Amino acid sequence: MPTSLPHWDMSVVFPGLDSPEYQQAVELVKQSISAMQQVFDQMNIQRLDAEPPLADTTANTDTLLPLVNATIEALSVLNAYTSAFVSVDSRDTLAQSKMSELQKINLSWSLLMTRFHAWVGSLDVEALITNSESAAKHAYMLRLAKENAQHIMPPQEEVLAEELTLTGASAWSKLYMVVSSQLMANITIDGKTQSLPMSVIRNLAYSQNGEERKAAYEAELAGWKTVAPVLAAALNSIKGEVNTLTNHRGWSTALESSIAQAHIDQEIFTVMMSAAKDSFPDFRRYLQAKAAYLGKESLPWYDLFAPVGQSSREWKFEESEAFIIEQFTAYSPKMGDFAARAFREHWIDAEPRAGKRDGAFCMRLRRDESRILANYKESYSGMKTLAHELGHGYHNLNLADKTPLQKLTPMTLAETASIFCETLVKEGALRTATRDEQIEILQESLQSAAQQIVDITSRFLFEQAVFQGRLARDLTVDELNEAMLAAQRETYGSGLDDRYLHPYMWAAKNHYYSGSRSYYNFPYMFGLLFGTGIYAAFKDDPALFRKNYDALLASTGMGDAAELASRFGVDLRSYAFWQSSLDVIRGDIQTFISLIG
Repeated sequence: MPTSLPHWDMSVVFPGLDSPEYQQAVELVKQSISAMQQVFDQMNIQRLDAEPPLADTTANTDTLLPLVNATIEALSVLNAYTSAFVSVDSRDTLAQSKMSELQKINLSWSLLMTRFHAWVGSLDVEALITNSESAAKHAYMLRLAKENAQHIMPPQEEVLAEELTLTGASAWSKLYMVVSSQLMANITIDGKTQSLPMSVIRNLAYSQNGEERKAAYEAELAGWKTVAPVLAAALNSIKGEVNTLTNHRGWSTALESSIAQAHIDQEIFTVMMSAAKDSFPDFRRYLQAKAAYLGKESLPWYDLFAPVGQSSREWKFEESEAFIIEQFTAYSPKMGDFAARAFREHWIDAEPRAGKRDGAFCMRLRRDESRILANYKESYSGMKTLAHELGHGYHNLNLADKTPLQKLTPMTLAETASIFCETLVKEGALRTATRDEQIEILQESLQSAAQQIVDITSRFLFEQAVFQGRLARDLTVDELNEAMLAAQRETYGSGLDDRYLHPYMWAAKNHYYSGSRSYYNFPYMFGLLFGTGIYAAFKDDPALFRKNYDALLASTGMGDAAELASRFGVDLRSYAFWQSSLDVIRGDIQTFISLIG
């Protein structure tokens, strides 16, 4: 792994976490929240027994919305800036202390927003939207707040629940991030044993060397086993807290709450999951073909990400940068300029290192700026991941002119631009690829699709089992392992070698440890299939698509998924739509099998 990969530049916001500028920003946010508390008290912003006069609510709304938006923006910048330091080095004690301070500030703000939602629930929202220009601009958010108000506990219970979160789910989540990011694992390669960060060990799953992949798999399982009791305690505590609050807030299950947070409904969720399940035999054919290509009767987990095919490209970081900019520019100059700026202004932290969290993500920093974390590996996969995360950044760019309350995009729609950009580079790479390179590219695409469809279903089934089990008691490490294995067998089936599965995947995936985002995973499946369908619309009519696409991205916090999809003639409640997206993937499977046959 090269050692000259870029780190992101955060100095454009504040000189440092210990700078007067940073502390001044923290104090200003505290003062803003304190002032807002006084305004809320003066206006009686809370759940009301009787609906107040429309003139009063209009005046109050026109005063409140700009103040709320300004505070959210200031707090968002501080959260992103501070988390950037924790994400790349969980051992940074200054960053951890600043993040802890921010958590308390976020708590105060969360309590105010709960009061605001409860107040909106007491109003005639439709009359308010008609009567107030500012309310009309935030119509979707207000309607959501009206619905969510049905699931708000009495004020004192909400205050207690929020305050306990700091020593409950948030604390357990923080513990997970610290333990997992600092975890080292011993691995023996060519007779030499060394200790490596878990993020580096997991990257070895993509190694060209089969023995190295197997050694990394064994080292990973052994590494997770050493911290499994701690992570099991964290997982049990987080899911137990969610179960408790779900019940007290009037949801039938955590899943019902998550579906609502995803801005979809049960019908959409059910038909999507049904179409996904029907595609499992096709993904098993892909995995069986990959096993045969590797000379094996069945595919062990440690070969799940094994490279297939060969590329004449090394995909060094600089080469990936140039290729992404080229492909984005071919779609539109705006997208190409955006990508060039992201690389030029050092928005990307690409080097894997001790203390840095695993995986990749993109976060909005301020205005139209984002920051991207990656653990880059020199491969087509590494390039594709950068393109994916830059897609999130492009989405943020299109949301830049919206107010913070208009930007609240659900996970289901947050993947729209990332999948589109990922597909752009895939199609661009295929256009000039040799046969072996086509195999590599299709393998990478199918590997990702299998993760989004098959593996995410296994994660969903696992989480469902954990929520059910936690209704009775804590689950042991062995029970968590067995639940994960059962979910993998049900989804992967004959596609994998049953002797070599991954019982500790519940420890490896940080998504399980976010108390506020239960069932975090299924929106990724939605994103892949929705993005695939959207790309098909682009191929059908590129000019019309370009005209409407940026407007769609700018509206993802201002309408539900079904309404936004309908702009492209998509019916999310139709099995045929999900089937058509999966048919695109089935076509890639057939092409892949033909190429390697």
